[in-house]
Amino acid sequence: MAIQRIALYMQDKHPIAYELEMARYAEERGFEAIWQADTRLARDCIVLMSALLATTKRLKIGSGILPIWTRNPAVIAATWSTMHELAPGRVRLGLGAWWEPIAARVGVKRVKPLQAMREHVEAIRRLFTMEEVTYHGEFVHLERVKLDVVFGDTTPRNIPIYIGATGDKMLELAGEIGDGVVLNYVVSVDYVRRAIEQVRIGAERAGRQLSDIDLPELIVCCLSDEDPAAAMAEGKKLVAYYLATEPHIMKASGVSEALLRRVQSVMGWPATDEEYEMASRLIPDGVVRELMAVGTTEECIAKVQEYVDAGVTCPIVYPMMDDIRPVIDAFAPR
Repeated sequence: MAIQRIALYMQDKHPIAYELEMARYAEERGFEAIWQADTRLARDCIVLMSALLATTKRLKIGSGILPIWTRNPAVIAATWSTMHELAPGRVRLGLGAWWEPIAARVGVKRVKPLQAMREHVEAIRRLFTMEEVTYHGEFVHLERVKLDVVFGDTTPRNIPIYIGATGDKMLELAGEIGDGVVLNYVVSVDYVRRAIEQVRIGAERAGRQLSDIDLPELIVCCLSDEDPAAAMAEGKKLVAYYLATEPHIMKASGVSEALLRRVQSVMGWPATDEEYEMASRLIPDGVVRELMAVGTTEECIAKVQEYVDAGVTCPIVYPMMDDIRPVIDAFAPR
């Protein structure tokens, strides 16, 4: 199966002006979408999504991924409705349950994330109808609330809702209630196969087909034809970060407990550059190749194809090198 759809992921690796320039270039080269991270406490996805929508003409722009704990669902609905006014039909809402240690450090208690996610998706979807909504759940409480647009377009907002999911239960929930699932990055192809099976279970529980659900996946791409060793070094730094801060993702991909402990022993959060370097030296090349596309153009395309063959509907490549253009050129639809 050839790569038919391709998207780009932006985090905070690159300057904003450069990101916008590369968004225009990706659009010219036929990319389908850009997913903008709401990354740590570095960049707010809404600001960047608005800039991307204003800068491009065709690209679909999504949040990858907005934490449900940081904004009221009515505010989320109003924000995405506003972006829909800016660029009708081009907005995607990606929601996630956030992660530790950042949630606890800002006073968020991530209790019952499955229930909280279900309530947010249900309430926001109802608000997108532009009708008045009363909703009383355990986490979401709306009393006669509507997106009270007075002078603009009051027709329903066609905004697909994606759930960023890693664990089995959240994957099942995404299959049950989501328009799509944004599968996580720095995971193995075997993990992706298992994850899609969990989505299928959730979909069938709701009387849906797996084909009803979009299955894009974030895929890190460390590409350099001139210096593949430098690409590998960059990939190791990112793997070190995830080993230290999001070990549940690493465990899902079969990374050994021993490696997790070794890396965590030399890295804190936030980590220093020195800690990244120390940790990256502990990580074998083979682990990196299992978890991302790394190396030459040919190697990166082959790895992304493995994820597509496993069931990913739209790779969302995340360029980790300073120059994004070679990645866009490598994956531009032929």
